[in-house]
Amino acid sequence: MTQKDQSSEKSSMILWLFMGCFLILGMVVVGGITRLTGSGLSITEWKVVTGSIPPLNEDQWTDAFDHYKLIPQYKLLNSNFTLNDFKFIYFWEFIHRLIGRMIGVVFLIGFIHFYNKKVITKELMPKLLFMFVLGGIQGFLGWYMVSSGLTENVRVSHIRLAIHLTFAFITFGYIFKVALSELYPVKNVNSYAVTKYKKFGITILILLIIQIIYGAFVAGTKSGWTYNTWPKMEGEWVPESMTYMLGKEGSISLINNLASVQFIHRTLAYLITALVLFVGISVFRDSKLSKYHKDSALVLLSFIFIQVLLGIVTLLYKVPISLGVIHQAMAFFLFAASIYFLHRLKHEPMKNKIA
Repeated sequence: MTQKDQSSEKSSMILWLFMGCFLILGMVVVGGITRLTGSGLSITEWKVVTGSIPPLNEDQWTDAFDHYKLIPQYKLLNSNFTLNDFKFIYFWEFIHRLIGRMIGVVFLIGFIHFYNKKVITKELMPKLLFMFVLGGIQGFLGWYMVSSGLTENVRVSHIRLAIHLTFAFITFGYIFKVALSELYPVKNVNSYAVTKYKKFGITILILLIIQIIYGAFVAGTKSGWTYNTWPKMEGEWVPESMTYMLGKEGSISLINNLASVQFIHRTLAYLITALVLFVGISVFRDSKLSKYHKDSALVLLSFIFIQVLLGIVTLLYKVPISLGVIHQAMAFFLFAASIYFLHRLKHEPMKNKIA
């Protein structure tokens, strides 16, 4: 293979990695629709191969519907469902699982292709194999989440939902980081930028992960349908229900009580916004940093303000499906922006060359 062909294959491999990131984003977006439409429990079995084919005739649809009728969600919430109602919720869960399978197939085909083309380096190989492991774990966590709503509950556990969603973000973030490293290999380390701002960048990333967890708690407990006012929560800065339940149940109420979950989600948003604003202003005022670094801070600042605005509007309108899904998708862009900011800190732009 010529050097030109090698370079072309390397570019294709990087594009393949970024494609994986967007497929994960698509899966989470459909997952958001699935959750908001109450579709997540419509498929009561996990069939890795045959599950990729939906019911093809009326008898198969009736059989799938009969299985759904056995779980608490149908008996307690949706006993008035017709077969057409069931088909609607089945569609979204099926598409969600189908995208998950597509991610695995696309990744496997790409891996085999680039391995045969000998563009996967010794340093990259374990990272790609680890991505396979992450994908397998995520599939298991998806079923682990669904199984929590098949016996006693009418919806999935919000704690398992948080684990499933957070792991999706972690998988996305890892692939995105590897793709960035392949696209922009570190040639000149900016030790000043790393020393001064890396801790801030890591803190922002950690807070975002905690915020993602609480976003899942908000979704899983449906606390977004309560306290639909801003900036106060139904006239209170700290809801009385939160302090009451904290005294009655202790710290467990911080992940179960609707008022507590929403209050923490709001508070974390304020904290992250303030920190990003502080870091952004510091970066822009720092004469030792170039436009190369400041642009990444600008991206982070832009996404945090868009996300906060989306969160407020989504809350005020009582979480319509469209806004709820957009808010969740924007969380991915914000998460990616924080990783991008950290990645940029490690670089020193080379003069007269594209960094």
